[in-house]
Amino acid sequence: MKKKILIRRMLRSPQFVIGFLIVLAVVIVSLFANQLAPMDENLNHIAARFTAPQGLGAYTTGGYVLGTDELGRDILSRVLIGSKISLQIAFISTLFVAVIGTLLGVFAGYFGGVIDDIVMRATEVTMAIPSMTLGIVIMAIFGPSISNLIMVMIITSWKSFAKVSRNQVMVMRNQEFVQASRALGGSGWHIMMSQIMPNVTTPLLIQLSGTFGGVILTEAGLSYLYLGVQLPNPSWGNMIAGGRTYLAAYPWMVIVPGVALMITVLGFNFLGDGLRDVLDPKQSR
Repeated sequence: MKKKILIRRMLRSPQFVIGFLIVLAVVIVSLFANQLAPMDENLNHIAARFTAPQGLGAYTTGGYVLGTDELGRDILSRVLIGSKISLQIAFISTLFVAVIGTLLGVFAGYFGGVIDDIVMRATEVTMAIPSMTLGIVIMAIFGPSISNLIMVMIITSWKSFAKVSRNQVMVMRNQEFVQASRALGGSGWHIMMSQIMPNVTTPLLIQLSGTFGGVILTEAGLSYLYLGVQLPNPSWGNMIAGGRTYLAAYPWMVIVPGVALMITVLGFNFLGDGLRDVLDPKQSR
């Protein structure tokens, strides 16, 4: 697809534009979270506990823009640092998920037979168990930590990439250019990587965006149960969990991280839907 056509279709897709802007804003905020946070996210100030949000004017006066929690910690600072932690976990997890799932799917689709049976049965078993349930079991067995949290994301999310890449490869492996490459003596690895993979990247890019949002949501869910990011480190999930006891009296403790989580996940979902519209060859040019 030509560059000008691609840019025009991006700009004509409301979902892509909205999703891209949200994701861009979230990424920038997470990259500069330490500089943007007005206070130490773990600093306790008991005298200021349950302070109501004071608005943007307090940002330059040392006040609490989004209020404080039960220990007097600045919620804005914790939300900002929480975005950094969540996106770091999501980025590392999604990278491993995409590589592992795609390679397994490509091998299963290209070689078929026993390899395909093993990979597909493994995906079916994984898909039969709800991701959150599987995550809770794994974290309960191995204990809560960042490395175990990433392992949970890999185990619960690789199946989507495997199925997408496998289905695409099964269609592509019988194409004439693949058969020609095979007839000329091309190795299986060369054919998969240089002939087939470039033609299956579009659905994988769409899957990547959706998976990223799903990983953030799963991490927040496990942190809500105190099986993910451990206190005092902030996570949107454990912030919501900590504020639920005070929801009626001090709702900002739940609303602020909840809105941040909702906007971020929606942004990645919009971006994925927008990419589908932009990259779909059936759309008019």
